[in-house]
Amino acid sequence: MEWTFIDTWIVVTGALSAMSCGLLGNYLVLRRMSMMGDAISHAVLPGLAIAFLITGSRDSLPMLVGAIFIGVLTALLIQGLSRLSGVEKGAAMGVVFTTLFALGLILIRQAADHVDLDPGCVLYGAIELTPLDTVVLFGQELPQATVTNGAMLLINLAFVVLFFKELKITSFDPALATTMGISAELVHYGLMALIAATTIAAFESVGSILVIAMLIVPGATAHLLTDRMPWMIGFSLVLAALSAVIGHLGAITVPTWFGFRDTSTAGMMAVAAGCLFLLAFMFAPRYGVMSRTVHRILLSVKITSDDILGFLYRFQEMAPTNAAPVSVDDVHETVKGGALSRLALWSLSRKSHLRVEKSAVRLTETGLKAAANLVRTHRLWESYLCNKRGFCETDVHYTAHRLEHFTDTSLQKNLAAEAGDPSRDPHQRPIPEQ
Repeated sequence: MEWTFIDTWIVVTGALSAMSCGLLGNYLVLRRMSMMGDAISHAVLPGLAIAFLITGSRDSLPMLVGAIFIGVLTALLIQGLSRLSGVEKGAAMGVVFTTLFALGLILIRQAADHVDLDPGCVLYGAIELTPLDTVVLFGQELPQATVTNGAMLLINLAFVVLFFKELKITSFDPALATTMGISAELVHYGLMALIAATTIAAFESVGSILVIAMLIVPGATAHLLTDRMPWMIGFSLVLAALSAVIGHLGAITVPTWFGFRDTSTAGMMAVAAGCLFLLAFMFAPRYGVMSRTVHRILLSVKITSDDILGFLYRFQEMAPTNAAPVSVDDVHETVKGGALSRLALWSLSRKSHLRVEKSAVRLTETGLKAAANLVRTHRLWESYLCNKRGFCETDVHYTAHRLEHFTDTSLQKNLAAEAGDPSRDPHQRPIPEQ
């Protein structure tokens, strides 16, 4: 692989395009309007065609004005169709954006008869050629697409910084924003206008079809990694830039493994963004599939361990002082945990809560204290629910059994105080001292 300055500009252009899209895409994800980005990115096509047919020019300004007009019109049509007809918003998006998209293709085809306007470039982009179209800025020769996407990123950053509070409130609670004197609709249409402008800026880089990946995937990936708005924005920018780098590297290296020269860089950037999302989906600390699976397993082992401690304490409470240890088979039969009960026994043994004697187990001194504390919590909950909340007619044991696993020391103290520091539970069993 030979890296040249052209590769550098391709990556820079792709990163700026992805970051400008991903920055606003965070708010589409939070507002559950991801399809709106898709709708606008496709619906602006008639705006581009009409702007060219009216002005006869492909200059950026008329194209931008046409795109913004159609972008806002798309949002208005979707909103109006949903409100006036009662059609579900997703269906309204489908009707509006497919109609406008088809109209745009027809108009672009009409325009292509008079000028070298390539519909394929509008749909798929031509990021590999962007370094060849340059402008002079501050005495430096820079790719036009790099300057355009860089300027769009700065505009979007300024918008997000200046209206951060308004965007945040209207994204999470539009009704609250209205009571605070913030026009949720004005912020909404301002955001839609910027998305339309960003889509136009990204056309030359990634095209209409692939821009939706940059609008949604970085924000969706960042949302899996954090619940904090500033961190989400920061993560989305990093992920967008990383998608551009990995995508271009993949475009010039992966095809060679299969005997091909290269492939579409814009397409590989979208694929890279999807792969990063997949990694977050699987391994994100809180919302990843693997993380949640491990958390559920650990929680199940903890609950089963508590059940074993409670069972052994009650057995020891009823048995003579010199009673034999409880067999492992009896433990498995009582807690009915299967593989979980074996994991729980191993965990308790590792913590020195149990002492294994051949095929039987006995509580150690440490284990006895932990078991007594658990049973104390259970019987305090029974006392509180029965004596203070009047639930004696129901099976308070089941409710107390569920609550005992999630009661910490502080809550246990408050619970004892609320229950009146009883010495016996409603079944007249002694409540262990703390």
